[in-house]
Amino acid sequence: MEQISFELPELDRKATKAAVEDAFEKYRIYKFLSFDEREASITAGYTERFHGATNVTSDQTASIAIYNVDEQEHRRRYCERIERAVKRLPRLERFLVEERYLSNESEYITDQTVYNYRFDPPISHHAGELFTL
Repeated sequence: MEQISFELPELDRKATKAAVEDAFEKYRIYKFLSFDEREASITAGYTERFHGATNVTSDQTASIAIYNVDEQEHRRRYCERIERAVKRLPRLERFLVEERYLSNESEYITDQTVYNYRFDPPISHHAGELFTL
């Protein structure tokens, strides 16, 4: 039998780390900041209508309601995907990610804070490098 082999491309570690940190930042925004629902305008406004577009109608209230429901569902699903991915990590890596990125503390938590104050016993920064990208 012939064995199929392929090579995975080399990862750009900086770009990967930036993308992961962006995903965690988006998670915190979606999870812990309140969603501002859009509201319908109650004042009449002028909308220029061009010839030929007379059969197009717009239901502002319905569009806003759909956006509000869809956006909240999108945020909920995104947070669930991130949480599922983190739960697949090994125990210590999961602990580090949860403490560093997924906790709902209002202050910014650094890697050093997690290494020195959250791990029991504390670990060094160099040991923590094993867990980060």
